[in-house]
This record gives sequence, C-alpha cells and structure tokens, in this order.
Amino acid sequence: MSSGVIYMDYQATTPCDRRVLEEMLPFFLEDFGNPHSKHIMGRKAKDAIEDARKKIADLIKASDPKEIIFTSGATESNNLTIQGVARFHKTKGRRIITSAIEHKCVLETFQALKRDGFDVVVVPVLQNGIVDMQVLEDSINDETILVSIMTVNNEIGVIQPIEQISEICRKNNVLFHSDAAQAVGKINVDASQVDLMSISSHKIYGPKGVGALYIRLNPRVQLSPLFYGGGQEQGLRSGTLPTPLCVGLGKACAIAQEEMRSESKRLAEFRDYFLKKIFDNLGKVHLNGDAKCCIPGCINLSFEGIEGEGIMLGMPDICMSSGSACTSDLLQPSYVLKAISVREDLAHSSLRIGFGRFTTFDEVDYASSKIIEVVNRLRAMSPLW
Repeated sequence: MSSGVIYMDYQATTPCDRRVLEEMLPFFLEDFGNPHSKHIMGRKAKDAIEDARKKIADLIKASDPKEIIFTSGATESNNLTIQGVARFHKTKGRRIITSAIEHKCVLETFQALKRDGFDVVVVPVLQNGIVDMQVLEDSINDETILVSIMTVNNEIGVIQPIEQISEICRKNNVLFHSDAAQAVGKINVDASQVDLMSISSHKIYGPKGVGALYIRLNPRVQLSPLFYGGGQEQGLRSGTLPTPLCVGLGKACAIAQEEMRSESKRLAEFRDYFLKKIFDNLGKVHLNGDAKCCIPGCINLSFEGIEGEGIMLGMPDICMSSGSACTSDLLQPSYVLKAISVREDLAHSSLRIGFGRFTTFDEVDYASSKIIEVVNRLRAMSPLW
C-alpha cells in the first residue's frame, strides 16, 4: 500500500523492482557509452547488454542469446513478428491465423494486413477461454504462413495449450508466434515450443519502454524489419539500444527466474483466499475464464445487477480495472468477455483483480471486504436487483 492506495492492476503494469532500478542507474549516470561505439565505454555498455540478453534467454529456455532481439516493448515485438513474417513469406502464402482474444496490438495488426490483401482467420475460443483446437487445425491450409496465439490472456488470465498448438503448427510446417507478455516471469515458458515469442519488461517489474522478441535460430526464422537504419540487432531492429532499459529487463528476468516458483505459490494462496471470501459473502458472482488453467495473479469476476465501473468508483483507494488498460476508456463491453460468451450485462459488470510481487495479505483481505461492501450497497440501491 502506498499513500493509502492499494494497487491491484498488475496485468496493466507493474512497479519497477528496486533491485532492477539499482542495476540500471550506473548506465544512466556513469557507464553511459553508446553500446555500438568501439571505445572502452561503448564496449562496457555492450557487455552489459549481452549479459542482459543471456538472462532473458535463460528465463525462456532459448538455446542461444542471439535469439533475443531487443525492442521497445511487446507491441513492437508483435508488430515486427506479424508484419515481418507476412511480408517476408507472402510469396509462399497469404493466410495468417490468430485467436479472438488476442491483445489489440495483435488483432489490429492482423486487420491492417487484411486490408493489404492477406487472408486473415480469427479462431474462436471456447467458453473457458481456451482456443478451439479443432477449428484452429481445420483453418490451416497450404497458404498458411503464420499462427499467432498468446500464451496468457491479459484480461482473464487463461493459459493456452502452447505445446499442443506447437504440434499442430509443426505438423503443418507453419510458423508459430506467441505473445507471452503476460506469461514470461509468471509461469514456465519454453522457447523450443514456438518460433517467435514477444516479451514485455514492464509486466515483470522491469522498466517501461523496452521488450524483446525471441526469434528461432535453428532453423532460422526469416522476417522483414519494420524500419531501417544502422542495422543494429542483426538488421531487424535498427536504432541505438537503450542500455539502462536493456539491463533492467535482464535483471527483471534474472529475479523472475529465482523467485517465480515461490511467488506463484504465494499468489495462488491469495487467489484462493480472495475467491472463497467473495463467493462466501456474495451471490450471483461469476468467474470469467478457466478456473484451473490460469495464472494465479489474475482474477476476472462479474457481479450481477451492477456495473463494474460503479464498483471501482465506490472504492477509489483500490486500483483495479473493469477491462484491459488498452480498452478501459471504451463504453462497449470487453471483446474478450464477449468472445467467451459472457452475457452483455455480465460483461459490463466485470472487474479484473491483479495480484503481484508487492501485494500483501492485508491488502487482499481489505480489497475483498471492500468489494463485498460496495457490491451489497450498489445492489441495495439498484432497481434492477
């Protein structure tokens, strides 16, 4: 808790871990050399970046640090992957496949390519949020060049069966990309199961403004760059690398590798306590997504008879979300909840609760009590209840 405010929106962003900040500071103030310069300060910055690259590779079980390309974040990584693969392989085929619950930066990139003449297939998900595997497999044809399915959904926390999707793609000789922004550092991910993987720093207690893209080296995945310049990052991402940010992402990955298991266990205990308390004290509450195949730090609930925004207004000292941060200003219900067949009134009444590294039991206890209090009050005032 900070200044009387409780933060429970860890899917939107995370605070920078102080250990990460401390690792970054020297590269702002003392070791500020350009990592692409050949002098001693440049070499020192480059060495720090290569060390960070290795830490990222280790976390995702990549076979070679050279498979890690630094970007400005997962949005750029997703765009570089989808546009880069589509444009490089367009002579082979023009069909690209994704799911209905991807992040907007994936869905909108697919729609932009559709306007450019690509054959876009959006595969539905089942009511629990898991991709319909039969539809996915049936959608792949000889023209298919890419499947892009996220590892963990940012609104409902559902974990997709990445290994199974990988088998389908490899059987059909199709490239498989996964947006793992909400998965890396929270659950075990294995780069060997995908061809490309997007990573975000600010979702794992690193700095904002940096991310990474895993690109398989063996066999080498070919893609076209989004923009051109000095040829940095193997010619795929030109521009001077921001040494402090890269170092911060590396440190965040190293911490996650050490603490992920214990952190996940603690968050699972918080989740179980929170849900039991809510369901014991409130009726007509619905858990959105799969109850078991999900990350422990993300809970999405719908409360019948009231608006999610109303609950948030009733507890201004708690930071939660009534949808993903990228779409929370929109009046229409979440497209993710619509995709899993949540009724429109329940979609409007949803609340996403995000626990993270700095969440305490007292905060979980207080937040659950506050939600119960506000929901009961709003229901008592509602003519529809």
